[in-house]
Amino acid sequence: MTTSTRSRTLRLPALALGALMGATALTAVTPAFTPAPAYAAAVQPGGYVDLVEKVAPAVVFIEVTKAVEQPAMTPGNMPEGFPLDEFMRRFGMPMPMPGAPQGQGGEMRGVGTGFIVSADGQIVTNAHVVDGADAVKVTLSDGRTVDGKVLGTDTATDIALVKVEAGGSLPTVAFGDSTQLKVGQDVVAIGNPFGLGNSVTSGIVSALGRDINSGPFDNYIQTDAAINKGNSGGPLFNTDGEVVGINTAIFSPTGGSVGIGFAVPSETAEKVVAALAKDGTVERGFLGVQIQPVTDDIAAALGFDKAKGVLVSDVTADTPAAKAGITRGDIVVSVDGTEVNSPRDLTRMIATDAPGATVKLGLLRAGKPVDATVTLASRPEQPA
Repeated sequence: MTTSTRSRTLRLPALALGALMGATALTAVTPAFTPAPAYAAAVQPGGYVDLVEKVAPAVVFIEVTKAVEQPAMTPGNMPEGFPLDEFMRRFGMPMPMPGAPQGQGGEMRGVGTGFIVSADGQIVTNAHVVDGADAVKVTLSDGRTVDGKVLGTDTATDIALVKVEAGGSLPTVAFGDSTQLKVGQDVVAIGNPFGLGNSVTSGIVSALGRDINSGPFDNYIQTDAAINKGNSGGPLFNTDGEVVGINTAIFSPTGGSVGIGFAVPSETAEKVVAALAKDGTVERGFLGVQIQPVTDDIAAALGFDKAKGVLVSDVTADTPAAKAGITRGDIVVSVDGTEVNSPRDLTRMIATDAPGATVKLGLLRAGKPVDATVTLASRPEQPA
């Protein structure tokens, strides 16, 4: 049997996927210094005791098992320099791989973290925690271990929804508004690092809106809280005890935390979770344009003082954009009044809405402002 902590790890510069669990030392306040009220409340003597007592019962630990095949060694499938290579080439005799279980199969185990969002047992975690799992076991805060069923996964945002039947009402936590987060704000994480069990640590919001090239909808909260294997899918709380992020990834040279971690913001997660609870899948809005950044050179050629918006480089025929009259050369500067600064912004904003939703695009056409109302279609799996 092989063991895994269900954490995708790449060497730096790369990602080690897990859940945020970190701590930053709180500097003592000198008598002569009076901190701002919000920060004073966060670091009062007693720390986060009340917060943790409130939210920890809703945090669960997840263990998955997955059957894996252990291929036999054949003349075309052997370690380099294997001493019986020539013998096997002559006689074509397969052998079990070194260290493989008897027979041709084995089992992989993985652990992660999740949090309960409904009293009837709906649990949010990372998609990579439960991806391909044959069995899911969930350990509740009262020590009971129950079977879990995967209701749906969304690999584009690395979010999954699991359901358990626990024979009664379960403690829950609620999503907060991640759009209200500020850099420097205190956050608290709870998870299951390396399968050790319930662990609580704290950190701050280091940055917002991070793109780590993990997918088309990257918009991560960066924190100095540590993320380690086994913490994937754990909640990141604000000091009001609301879930503002799902702990997902780190940059690391070794696979362990170096204080640069990332969480999927609740702004994204809450909508994905609602879709998974309803249908088990996530349908995303589709506009039907090819886009590119407005560079300084393009802005100068168009007579702009500075680069802004996103340039429409092409419009696909018979799509919502084409039907709404959007044309090649238009510059999208806003969606429903929210400013668009990059192609990633526009992609994420459109994908956040469901097919059939109507959005208002603010455009610049030949230097003049134009509005276009678009009814979105369903996003193809592989749009042209």
